[in-house]
Amino acid sequence: MSTTLILGIGNNLLTDEGVGIHVIEYLAENHPEESHVTYLDGGTLSFTLADPIAEHDNLIVIDAARLGAIPGTCQTLLGDQMDRYLTGNRESVHEVGLMDLLDIARLSDTYPANRALIGIQPESLEWGESPSARVAESIPKAARSAIELHRSWQNDKNTTKIA
Repeated sequence: MSTTLILGIGNNLLTDEGVGIHVIEYLAENHPEESHVTYLDGGTLSFTLADPIAEHDNLIVIDAARLGAIPGTCQTLLGDQMDRYLTGNRESVHEVGLMDLLDIARLSDTYPANRALIGIQPESLEWGESPSARVAESIPKAARSAIELHRSWQNDKNTTKIA
């Protein structure tokens, strides 16, 4: 079975900027027994996250992202879409650190073939420990998207092994 790292990033002292962390907390509370998955609060990113990324087959990053959409909108960018978003638009609040981590994975031959960014459009980046109402409403949706994506990757791996 392949393993998936679901990595929430953000600063939970800045309202919607911390949405990735809030989704990780939601997942830990509502899906604690999900098999072959690790939930990780990545905070505002650091190079210490390179090891957990390398130790997993799949990567799902959840973060506030400027999508040019209504606050609370969730968008999933898969594989090359994620790469293009992070290198082209530079719109995620943490894209420089995230790209550094992905470059480390690429150089160490641990780059996850299955990877995704679940971006959530923020409404406010002001001081505050709770997300805005619109963004808070998107937390279960983002969590559901992450779990469904993880499970689909598991099914793909199982199908590959059987065939």
